[in-house]
Amino acid sequence: MSVLKIPQSVLVVIHTPALDVLLIERADAPGFWQSVTGSKEAEDEPFEAAAVREVFEETGIDARASGHVLSDWSLENVYEIYPQWLHRYAPGVTHNTEHLFGLCVPAVATVRLSPREHRNQVWLPWAEAAERCFSPSNAEAIAWLPRLGGVRKPGASLGGIICP
Repeated sequence: MSVLKIPQSVLVVIHTPALDVLLIERADAPGFWQSVTGSKEAEDEPFEAAAVREVFEETGIDARASGHVLSDWSLENVYEIYPQWLHRYAPGVTHNTEHLFGLCVPAVATVRLSPREHRNQVWLPWAEAAERCFSPSNAEAIAWLPRLGGVRKPGASLGGIICP
């Protein structure tokens, strides 16, 4: 028997200072593009630890590497679990609580996908990335990126956002 998922997860929007966003395509649902997501492995696992673990498992990116900045956005989404994935949870569980993070990386890079979970990757400007996401909560998180994802240099245009 497989271990049931905990209905507490993370969503990590990986982006560059220019607000290009990494999206990955689900292996079990072609055409479903998303940011890094994943459930906590234990009830007491801190959300930040889950975010670091999931980013590495799904992309090979070390969120703690020099030049990378992981930011807790202090936002949560509660959403109804898609029917096709309910079997992964305990009977009667219908909703998941998702905690949001941003991960600023210095530049667009090719990532190492977990072939069991994802089949393709693309970096897109934030607005295009939000449009491509299948999940409304993921699209909304990406839409928050210009406000939460970085710090503008004084006098810089929106393109002047830098990682904090």
